[in-house]
Amino acid sequence: MYPNDGFRELGREECLRLLAKVPVGRIVHTRRALPAVLPVNFALDADGAVVLRTSAASELARAIDGTVVAFEADEVDAVAQSGWSVVVTGLATVVTDAAEHERLMRGGPRSWVPAPREVFVRIEPELVTGRELVGGRTLYGVDLPRTG
Repeated sequence: MYPNDGFRELGREECLRLLAKVPVGRIVHTRRALPAVLPVNFALDADGAVVLRTSAASELARAIDGTVVAFEADEVDAVAQSGWSVVVTGLATVVTDAAEHERLMRGGPRSWVPAPREVFVRIEPELVTGRELVGGRTLYGVDLPRTG
């Protein structure tokens, strides 16, 4: 039924469907030549792009504009020992088109910490991967005892 490692690879459409269910993910980028990870709220655009909303003056907007980044979101149930993780890798750009910005103001993500001037950052989904942890399975395919 599942591979012996306890994980099931997810297809692109399933990954995007799962991403749409959670409000927070993590953006992975380079900061001073080192990896940096920040939690962010986000939304998926109709074409599957990940959209973030942040202060125009933020270090994040400056650091990722025009660079390739990774975005990860997941959902884990520690009791059931199950969950999933999805990673979107692609080019991040600050939205500069006025019509696109206005459209995202109406239907894009809402900022949890509003700023006087905000921008949207769009991550094009060049590579979308994910996997599901099958509940109660170890990496060696052995059933784990259920607790509780």
